[in-house]
Parts: sequence; structure tokens; C-alpha cells
Amino acid sequence: MRIHQIFFNIFIPLCLVYLNINIHVVTCQCLDHEQFLLVQLKKNLVFNSATSKKLAHWNQSSNCCQWSGVTCSMGHVIGLDLSEEYISGGLNNSSLFKLEYLLNLNLAYNDFNSSIPLKFEKLKNLRSLNLSKAGFHGQIPVQISHLTNLTALDLSTSLASQHFFKLQRPNISMFLQNLTKLTDLYLDGVRVSARGKEWCHALSSLQKLKVLSMSSCDILGPIDSSFAMLQGLSVIRLNLNSISSPVPEFFANFSNLNVLELSSCRLSGNFPEGIFQIQTLNVLDISTNKDLNGVLPNFQEDAVLHTMNLSNTNFSGKLPGSISNLKQLSMLDLSNCQFIETLPISMSELSQLVYLDLSYNKFSGSLPSFNMAKNLRYLSLLHNNLTGTIATAHFEGLENLLIINLGDNSLNGKFPVSLFTLPSLQELTLSHNGFYGPLDEFSNVSSSKLQFIDLSSNSLQGPIPVSIFHLEGLRFLQLSANQFNGTIALHMIQRLQSLHTLGLSHNKLSIDMTFIDDDDDGISSFPSMKYLLLGSCNLGEFPGFLRNHPQLHALDLSNNRIHGIIPNWIWRFDTLVYLNLSNNFLTTMEGPFDNLNSNLYILDLHSNQLLGSIPTYTKYAVHLDYSNNKFSTAPLDLDKYMPFVYFLSLSNNSFEGKIPEAFCNFSYLRLLDLSYNSFNDFIPMCLMTRNSTLRVLNLAGNKLQGSISDTISSSCNLRFLNLNENLLGGVIPNSLANCQSLQVLNLGNNHFSDKFPCFLRNISTLRVLILRSNNLSGPISCPHSTTNWEMVHIVDLANNNFTGILPGALLKSWTKMVGNQTESHEEYGTLFFDMFDNHDNMRYNNLFSVINKFLVIKLYKLLATEPYTVADHIFAYYVTSNQFGGRYLDSVTIVYKANQMKWIKIPTTFTSLDLSSNHFQGPIPLELATLRALHILNLSHNAFSSYIPSSIGNLVNLEAMDLSNNNLRGEIPPAIVNLNFLACLNLSYNHLLGKIPTGGQMLTFEASSFRGNEGLCGPPMKACSNGRGGDSPPTPVYEMHGSIELNFISVELGFIFGLGIFIIPLMFLKRWRVLYWHVVDNFLQRVVPQLDFAYEHHGGQRFKSLRWMG
Repeated sequence: MRIHQIFFNIFIPLCLVYLNINIHVVTCQCLDHEQFLLVQLKKNLVFNSATSKKLAHWNQSSNCCQWSGVTCSMGHVIGLDLSEEYISGGLNNSSLFKLEYLLNLNLAYNDFNSSIPLKFEKLKNLRSLNLSKAGFHGQIPVQISHLTNLTALDLSTSLASQHFFKLQRPNISMFLQNLTKLTDLYLDGVRVSARGKEWCHALSSLQKLKVLSMSSCDILGPIDSSFAMLQGLSVIRLNLNSISSPVPEFFANFSNLNVLELSSCRLSGNFPEGIFQIQTLNVLDISTNKDLNGVLPNFQEDAVLHTMNLSNTNFSGKLPGSISNLKQLSMLDLSNCQFIETLPISMSELSQLVYLDLSYNKFSGSLPSFNMAKNLRYLSLLHNNLTGTIATAHFEGLENLLIINLGDNSLNGKFPVSLFTLPSLQELTLSHNGFYGPLDEFSNVSSSKLQFIDLSSNSLQGPIPVSIFHLEGLRFLQLSANQFNGTIALHMIQRLQSLHTLGLSHNKLSIDMTFIDDDDDGISSFPSMKYLLLGSCNLGEFPGFLRNHPQLHALDLSNNRIHGIIPNWIWRFDTLVYLNLSNNFLTTMEGPFDNLNSNLYILDLHSNQLLGSIPTYTKYAVHLDYSNNKFSTAPLDLDKYMPFVYFLSLSNNSFEGKIPEAFCNFSYLRLLDLSYNSFNDFIPMCLMTRNSTLRVLNLAGNKLQGSISDTISSSCNLRFLNLNENLLGGVIPNSLANCQSLQVLNLGNNHFSDKFPCFLRNISTLRVLILRSNNLSGPISCPHSTTNWEMVHIVDLANNNFTGILPGALLKSWTKMVGNQTESHEEYGTLFFDMFDNHDNMRYNNLFSVINKFLVIKLYKLLATEPYTVADHIFAYYVTSNQFGGRYLDSVTIVYKANQMKWIKIPTTFTSLDLSSNHFQGPIPLELATLRALHILNLSHNAFSSYIPSSIGNLVNLEAMDLSNNNLRGEIPPAIVNLNFLACLNLSYNHLLGKIPTGGQMLTFEASSFRGNEGLCGPPMKACSNGRGGDSPPTPVYEMHGSIELNFISVELGFIFGLGIFIIPLMFLKRWRVLYWHVVDNFLQRVVPQLDFAYEHHGGQRFKSLRWMG
């Protein structure tokens, strides 16, 4: 019994194990015939044995089923993986196609550089074929479609490769009609070139399809409804196609969907919210579809989404608090969208976050803490409206955090120096915020991994901490535009051998170069330096060591009190693309200039004392600022010397003569500023006709004559046109209405003779209209126009001959002055003009949309060794500080009390209305009181009559009001005391009476604000007596005869024309009397500067009186 038990319990199991081992060995033993085929395949294929990890190790003496890349079953080769073997040939006539039992074949990532061999159709049993990125190209042969057992097919190519497939003959319908067993189809980069209905119908026959990847296939939209039949899809990748239509609602019905990628498809419309609710969805990428709208829904608690990329879309609204339900979310990119309001506190619960990018939105409020996301490596909230301080606890415990970018917000308070001590941190950007106070020293310097620090454009004070100069791995240090003080010895920075960017511009620093300039080995001083920004650093001279650093890409020495000559070596740095020498005392440039061929893209020499001809050896320049110098000449064919320029300023120099027509030949020019020179003659007609690219044209302050040509193109793209202070005449051309993007029109101080240009009302973007000091006449009503001037907030029509009643309808049409209390106030800023669309979002990687493609490619080559983040940060600094020249700030001159006040920067909320020195008459319209946003109002030197409306108190934002030298009567309305911001008031020389209201700002005005009125009394005038008091009324005479006030008549009679021989004729002869008053008025007006003429009405007739204006 015991023997039987031993037999069954031990011996039989051992036999079974032995038998099983033998069966396994037999199964894995490669058949001789198939091993021979593989050996022949290796001999035929051309590959690099030094890099091969598979073929090179195939040993004929060993079992082929054990070879790397070979899979066997029952001795037959069923799988062959030769991917990444760098095979370059030998496939066509190889023994591969005799492996009849082959089920899986992978030839991906090789370099065959040929078409697909037709013999593939011999592999009838293939289930999986992967030819992706293998160097095959050309038409996909129809023979592939004969492999009807295929379940997985990958023919994708690299999107950057020169090798790509075409699927045209056969087309996609013919190609797929027999491949009905496919579950995985990858055609990325294949030129399918089919419309939506065609490719959707072709795919709809693949009912077993689970994975569809067709990125960059040249397929068009819209996505047809037949696509909805593919209910088994788990992966949809259609990136980089021109779908150009909305996302179908039926996508939300794909209940098995794990991955949806539709980036860069030109999608439009509203994104279906239901897609967010698909319970299986792991990855959602719909980025780079600028016309795709949407809002984020309330997320379900069981959501499994771990990657969500909505960047560069038009998604908007609030970020929902339910985002915390995305417990598995590791990557969230909402950059370049339109999200608003505060970030939900619940975001701090996203503990699995690794990558978070919320940059370029409109998020406001404080920064939530992310210290629960222990795996967080990347955090960016660049370019939002975040406020408040950053607490130390925000980043505690984030030991894996590599990159923090909170630049371009409104964060403030003391700088959180604890950020420097995060153990893994490599990049820290907090530029363009409001941090203030000193920057403290910090510890753990020796173990710090910081390579990149950008704290520019804050209000940091005190000395720069020495700790920073002990960060041995530091490569990028940008501290420009702060208030740091003290002296920096450059040799302290010498220890930072990896430093390639140093920005110290525009602080209160002094740079000590003594040790550096005395060093004979200047190259070793800063061996890696590429970007050196030392503007406003009290240098006093050109740093001599720079001549030994030809590798520089950017150099800023502006505002350093450097005198004398620009050295010749500075033009010979082959890789220098940015040079700023502005605001110095430079007078000339050192020769010789032979063979100079600078690669500069941006050259800023403004505000020096340079003479002669402008530099012309910058043929690749896109931004040239030569303004505020003494340049006097330029080549007549200037466009041939700088063909790519888009920003050209020659303002305030000594140019004269006719404007050369070469300025019309710049193909890319967006800004041309020739103001304040001595150009004369006519404006070249081509400047007004070839303006499809030109956005800013400033010809003010010259001696230009003639008229403006009425040939302005319908493609006019001007934002700013300034012809102020010239000698131009004629009419205002109707073709100006073609400039539908015009924001500022300044035609002031010329000789235009025309009526009010009502046609400008059709330019909905117009903000500033200045027509002062011309010969314009007639009424300013526009009875045939019903549209509003929606954006106008500065109007200056002073010193013309406009007549009639001030139309209330016109006032109400200036809706920007009316304001709207129910809407949020416009964000405060200054009025500017972008040379490029989306200036605020301009990044280094989208320069192709800005400048000539040839220049972009050239620039990329010059900076090829630079990390993208470095180039992007430097470019962002140029853009935000406007050193890139993409933004033009406007200025305007406001006249009040005969004084001119020039606003260098116009606040976007500033509103002004100046109708002074015209012939307006009648009552001040009640509609004036609706202009609640108005800051300055000047109606002086007209013939307004009746009362000051009591509703004037509604102008609550008014800061200055001049109603002097009119014919206003009655009392000053008490509501005027409600104008709490009123700083300047002039009601003089009217017929006002009664007690001057007291209280508020009225207590701050002197008597000059009220003099020349009948019956005004009370402070600051003389005390009231029985409620009345004041000056005597003037003595009117007809306008054509003139008049003076009685207190001057006695002076004239007693001291000037007292001889009796003149008295009697004056008393009895009206003609003599009129001539006498005319002569005396003009004489006194010339010799007494405080006297000037004022117009008024009495008894239905108009008079001109000489009044004291001082």
C-alpha cells in the first residue's frame, strides 16, 4: 500500500514534469528551414552592426527561437521585431516574405528609404504589421489591403520627416474595404487627402475598430454622422488636420472612449460638455483650436481623467470647484484661454498633479496652495491677474518641483525667499509683479539646483544678495527693472562659469568693471555669456572686455552716460541680434565701415547726438529706432539696405526736403515715424495707398503742404495717423473711412477747410479725434448717421469755425464718455497700438506670424544652441518692456487755460471734450450731463446762452471744466459741489449771478474762476449784499465794429486820444466811432497780453468784446 502511494504521489508527478519539459523544448526548437530563412535575411539586410541590438547578435549555431526579436510557436517563426535596427536596405529580395507562419512583423524606426515592397501580400497570416517611421515612402500599395487577417496596422510617419506615405491610388475607401478585422489603425502623417464624408464612410466599415490614429493626414471636415457607427472606439487621434467644423455631439456617446486628441484641427463652435462626462475618458487634448468655445462642467466624482489639455482655445468662464473630483489628474494645461475669476481653493486637493499650466488667462485673486501635490514638477500661472502675497506654506514639501513661473501678475508683498531653498527647483520666474522690499540672503546654496532666476520688473530694493552669486549652476539671472542699489563688481560674477544671461538693467546699481577690464584674458571672464543687459548701470564708457566676447546675442548699454564714439568692433559680432545704446551721449561711429554685414535684428540708438547719415549695414534688422538724434541724411533707396524692417523711427532729427518714396517700398513696415523733422512738399501718395501692412504713421511736426490724397486703400490697416502741426489744407478725404481699425486720428494745427467729417462715425474703433486749429466750419450734427461713436473718449475740435447749436444726439452717441455703471470698469492702462495681433501672447515660438520666415529660420540657426526657455524669456522681456517694438504708445496734448499739457501716456479711461473757440450758440444741451465718464470739458470762447444745467452735477468724474467767455446767465447750480474731483474751474466772463455755491471743491477756487460775471457774490468774490452783487455788464456793439469795456474807455480817452479835435467827430459821426473802436480794440489786444476777444449775444445779435483773460 505504501509503495503504491509513493508511486502515485512522487513518481508519476515527476514523469509528468519530465514529459512537459520535453514538450516545451520541442515547441521552442526552431525549425531548420525557418532558421535558414532568418540567417539569409540577416545577410541580405544592410544595417550597422555597431549599433544593432538584435541582428548583430543572431548566432547561426544557436536556436533561432532564442534570438532577440524572434518569437516562435511550435518551431515556426510567428513574430519578428526588427525595430530600431537602423536598417537601410536589402529588404526587397530578402527571405522575409517566405516566413509563411509570420503573424506579427515590426520594422519600425529604420531607414529603408524606399517604397513598400509589393511582396508583403505573401504574408497572408499577418495579424500585426508595423512599418511606422521606417523610412518607407510613396504610395501605399494596394497589396497591403490584401492582408485581410490584419487586426493592427501601423503606417505612421514622423511629422517632421521628409519620408511620407500617400493613400490616393488606392484611396482610403478602397484600401480599407477588405481590412474589416482591424482593431488598431495608425495612419499618422499619411497623406490621405479626403473630405469628411469620404474618410468617415471608409472607417465606418471597420466595426471592430478600437484605436484610430490619423494625425496630420490632410483630411478635411466636417466629421460625418457615419463616424458614429464606430461605437467600440477607445482611442481617437485626429490632431493636425483641417477639420474646420464643430466637434460632433455624438462623440459623447462613445462610452468606451479612453483617449480623445483633436489638437490643431481648426475646430469651431461649442465643445460638447457631455464628452467631459464620459466615465472611461483618461486623456483629452483639444488644444490649439482658437475658435473652439466651451466652459468646464461640474465634474463627476468617479471621473478617471488624468490628462486634460485645452490650451490655445477659446474656453472661458470660471474654473469649477468640482475640479477636485479629478482625483487622478496629473496633467492640466489650460494656457492661452479666457478663464476668469479666482482659482478654486479645491485645486489644492489635486494630489496627483505633475504638470499644471494655467498661463495666459485672466485668473484673479490669490494663489491657492499646491503643497498636497507632492509629485508636482511644473507650475505656471504666467500672465494672469493674480494678487496678494505668496505664503511660505504654499510650496512646503514640494520636493520634486522643478519649474515655477508666476511672472506677469500683480502678486505683491515681500519676496518669499524660501523658494530659493526648494531642493529640486531649477527654474524660478516671478517677473513683472509687485514684490517689494529687500531680497534676503538664503541658505543651502551649495546644494541648490537653481539654474534659472527671473525676478525682473518688480520693486525689489536694497543690495542684491551675495548668495545668488554662489549658485554655481546658475545659467540665467535676470534682475532688471527693480530698485536694487549698491555697487556690483563684475569679477564677483566670474565664478559663475555657466552664466550665459545677466540682466541688471534699470536699477539703481553701479557696475565696477575695474578688475575685468584690467584682465588680459577677457574671454575667460565670462566664457558662456550670451545675453548681457546693463542698461542704467552708471558705466560711463564702453566696457573694454566686451571686445573679447563675440559670442554675445544681446547687449543693452542704454542710459549709461557713455560719451563719444561707438566702437567699430561692436558691429562685427556675428551672432549679435539685439543692441541697445539709447539714451547716451554718443556722437559718431568709428570706421571703417567696409565689409560690415551685421546680423542685428533690433538696433536702438535713440536719444543720442549722432550726426550725418543713418547706419545702413543692418540688412536683417526688423526694428530700428534712430529717433532724437541729429541724423540728416539717408540713402534714397533706403528700402534696399533694410528690406525686412517693420519698425522704423526717425522722429526728431534734422531731415529735410521731400519725403522719399523709398518709404513706400518696405514690404513689412508696420510703423513709420518721421515726426518733428523738416520734411516739406507733399505727402507721397503711395504712403496713403500702400497701407495694408502699415499700422502707425506719424508725420507730425513737419512742413508738409498740399492735401491728403483721397486714394486711401480699402485694405487700410492703420491704427494711428498723426499729421498734426503741418501746413496741410483742402478737405478731409472720405477714403479715411476705409481705415476700419483706426483708433487715433490727429489732423490738428493745419489748414483744412471742410465741414465736420461725419463719415468717421463709421469707424467703430476710433478712440481719439483731434481736429483743433483748422478752418473747419458749419454744424457738427450728423443727421443722416444713426450709429454711435462707441469707442471715442477724446474729442478736440477747438479753434475752428463750427457753428450752430451743440447737438444733444451727437453727445449721446459718444458712449465711451457716457459710461455704463452696470458694467465692470475697463482695466486701467495706457492707450497703445500693437504692431502685431495678440501682442500680449507673443512668444518666441510664434515669430513666424510676426516677421519674415527667412529671418525666423536664420534667427533659429543663430540661437540654435540656446535652450528654448532662455530664448523665450529673453523675447518675453523684450515684448513686455516694449524693447521688441511691438507696441507704440500714443501721446496727446490737452489745452486748458491757454496752457498745453502733453500726456505722454494716455490712460485708456481718460476722457476729454474740447469744443472751445468756435461759434457754438444756444443752450448747453441737457444731454451733456449724460457724459458721466468725462474728465475734462472745455466749452469756452463760444456763444452758449441760457443757464448752466443743474444736471451738471452728474459729471461725477469731471476734473476740469471751462465754460468761460460765453453768454451764460442765471445762478451757478448748487449741484456743482458734487463734483468731488474737480480741480480746475473757469466760469469767468459770462452773465452769471447770485451766490457762489460753497462746499466741496468750490472752496479751493480763486476769484479768477468767476470774474467778469454780473451779480456773482460770495467767496472768493466780494460778500453778497441783499443776495446780489458783482460787476457791471459790458456795453455791446455789433460784432463787425468790436467793443471794449467802459473802464478801458476812460483810460483811452484820457491818455491816448484825448485831443478835442477827435472827441466831437466821435460823438456825432457813427462811421468814425466804429472805426475808432476797431482800431483801439486791435491795438490793446496786441500790446496787453492779458486781453483777448470774446463772443457773446445780446438781443438776438452777436458781439465781440475785449476781455481781461489773465
